[in-house]
Amino acid sequence: MKTKHRKTLAAIFDSPTRANIAFSDIEAMVAGMGGEVVEREGSRVVLSFGGGLWHAHRPHPGREAKKYQVESLREFLRSKGVEP
Repeated sequence: MKTKHRKTLAAIFDSPTRANIAFSDIEAMVAGMGGEVVEREGSRVVLSFGGGLWHAHRPHPGREAKKYQVESLREFLRSKGVEP
């Protein structure tokens, strides 16, 4: 995993939850960890990792993931055994 992906993973697990993580960085991190990013209708995205799926909307007009998305992703990653 690249250094940038490690930094993104650490930011996801930060407390309090950060609201300045670019959604594209999250997608790149999942792809770098061997997951898959599947584009759906409109702004919907499914991240497939470790046999599980995480559904989200790409944020717009901004590019940062919302806090609730970061918290949901954190729980998804924990359930798959991923920790920073």
